[in-house]
Amino acid sequence: MTESTEVGELAAQVRAVLGDGPTAVLTGAGLSTDSGIPDYRGPDSPPRQPMTYQQFVGDASFRRHYWARNHVGWHHMRAARPNPGHRALVALERRGQLTGVITQNVDTLHEVAGSHRTIDLHGRYDRVICLSCRQVTRRAELADRLRTLNPDFSTAVPEIEIAPDADAAVGSTEGFRVADCVDCAGILKPDIVYFGENVPKARVARCYATIDAADALLVAGSSLTVWSGLRFVKYAARQGKPVVLLNRGPTRGDPWATLRIDAGCSPVLTALAAG
Repeated sequence: MTESTEVGELAAQVRAVLGDGPTAVLTGAGLSTDSGIPDYRGPDSPPRQPMTYQQFVGDASFRRHYWARNHVGWHHMRAARPNPGHRALVALERRGQLTGVITQNVDTLHEVAGSHRTIDLHGRYDRVICLSCRQVTRRAELADRLRTLNPDFSTAVPEIEIAPDADAAVGSTEGFRVADCVDCAGILKPDIVYFGENVPKARVARCYATIDAADALLVAGSSLTVWSGLRFVKYAARQGKPVVLLNRGPTRGDPWATLRIDAGCSPVLTALAAG
């Protein structure tokens, strides 16, 4: 059996379970690996220790270290482009087969690819929020300020390891100057839900509504290790809706899966959209 035949058969299995739709989609970091953004918990991923919300707000040295690394990682992240998996979901949306895409990713690649019904469950890397006055600004504006404050800090680091939240494996960050809110001098934080922080209730409600309007749930590229994503699998299963899990390696949602596909997202989603 050729690789293309095998992928076609996997897509046919997915199609048979999902039916004619509409389908709700939940995506994770595994969908963006083909865009050059490493995932958190894939089979080949190195161990990662993401910064927690408590560390960020409670320790100025942690914030300095994070913003220095993010100043490098942000430049690499914004150079990433959508891959065939993102484009396949756009094609399915345009045909009316999706109620929406709930993404655990912060890379905005669904939007860049052309998806219009996207919920950024964990926020977006391209925005910054003030923890005091709650004003949201563009990350690009902060990049200019950080560049001015740190003229000798280079962001051109070749072959650097980038995490899915735009964090970069930079060694020394001593002396890096952090920018505060221009309006109230409050602490600035990426508009991303950190570990130890809750997803806004209104956003979660939108996700549930997306699943309510669907006949099935497709999960693509997520190990479902954290509750923020797993709850939607359990919610769909409680409603008696088919759940398809497409991911390399096992997931925490396997007990609730109607169909489990251990494969890469891009080829299977592309074949699914083509069918």
